Amino acid sequence: MTSTPDSADGGPALFRLVRFWSRRWINRASEDLTQRSDHVQHILVVEAVRTAVDGPEEATVGTVAHQLGLDHSGASRMVRDAVTAGYLVRSESEHDRRRVQLRLTAAGEELLDGSHRWQSRVFHDLTAGWDPHDRDQFAAYLRRLATEVGA
Repeated sequence: MTSTPDSADGGPALFRLVRFWSRRWINRASEDLTQRSDHVQHILVVEAVRTAVDGPEEATVGTVAHQLGLDHSGASRMVRDAVTAGYLVRSESEHDRRRVQLRLTAAGEELLDGSHRWQSRVFHDLTAGWDPHDRDQFAAYLRRLATEVGA
C-alpha cells in the first residue's frame, strides 16, 4: 500500500528538489565561477567556513566536517586542497593553541561572493514566473529554514 502525502506536507517535495539539484547546481556553479568542474569542493569549503565564522564558533576542520556532513579526514583533505588553491589560510586558534582556525583569503571571499551571486541568479530564474510576493515569501521561508537547520 502506498501512502499519499498530505497536501500540506512539504517533505517529499523538499527531498525531490534536493535530489534533483544537489549535484546539478554545484557542478554548474563550479564551472561558471572557476571554469573548472573539479573545484566543487572549494565552493563547499568556503561556504562551510563562512557559515561557521558567521555563527558562534571559529571555523576549524571539525566545523567544516560538521557543516558538510563529512568525517574529519575527508574535511581535512578538502580544507588542505582549498588552502593550496589559495581560498583559505590556516592560523592558530584564538581560543585553543592546539587547534587551527580557518579564514577566507581575498580569493576565498571572491569565490564566496561569486557563489552567492550565482545562487541568487538561479533562484530568481527558477521563480521568474512567480508573483513577487510569493517569491519574497518563499525566500523568507527558505532563509528561516536554513537558519534553524544551521543553529
